[in-house]
This record gives sequence, C-alpha cells and structure tokens, in this order.
Amino acid sequence: MERRNINPTPWLQAFNLNHGVEVTGVQRTLYLSGQTATDPEGNPMHPGDIVAQFKMAWSNLKDALAAAGMTAANVVRLNVYTTDVDALMGAAGELMPVFASDGCSPASTVLGVARLFEPSIMVELEATAVA
Repeated sequence: MERRNINPTPWLQAFNLNHGVEVTGVQRTLYLSGQTATDPEGNPMHPGDIVAQFKMAWSNLKDALAAAGMTAANVVRLNVYTTDVDALMGAAGELMPVFASDGCSPASTVLGVARLFEPSIMVELEATAVA
C-alpha cells in the first residue's frame, strides 16, 4: 500500500490534517461506525466535557481498529460530528495531538449536528482505514 497526502494549500497541515489522501495498492478497507465516549456496555461517559469525550471516542476507535488488525496510522479519513462546533474548535489545540501522536494524519470533515444518539454525547468520530 502506498499513501500520498494531497495539500494544494498548507493550512490544514497545522492541524495534522490533509486536503486529501490518495491510497494505492490497498488490500483491505475498513469503514468504522461512529465511535463515541461510551463504556463497554454503551453507557455515555464524561457529560459536558468535549475534550474527555473526544479522547474516549478516539480510544474506542483505536480499539475497533485493533480488532481489525489495524492502527491509527491506517486511518485515511476521520469525520468528526459534534453538537458544539465552537467548543470543539476552541479545544483544537488540545485535541489535534490526540490523533497526531498515534500517527494519524487523515483527510477530515467537522460537522455540526443538532444532537447525537444520546443527548449527553457531544462528539462522534467516524473513520475509514486502509491496509
């Protein structure tokens, strides 16, 4: 598998994101459902704390990757759904290193939504990974 980051302008790279990611020679593609700050029984965790929710959702996403024999470095697309875009962007300096330190440099979209599956959940991470 070969990966090439596409960046016609550099501004997204300050967030460890890319405008696009081209992948060739892929043998497997994994489409992950949205991961949230829930415990193994599906109970929501960290109400009102978007940073803690993002970190837990990222941990749950890495667990799903590991179950498929992949790591965060395999993620080529990371969509972030949030009920509070302002809070998410305000915490971006703390949140971007969470996935960057795991070797993840994806194409990404941030989407503001009215609510997620459970009212106390503020962030959901949806990813596509390749190997």
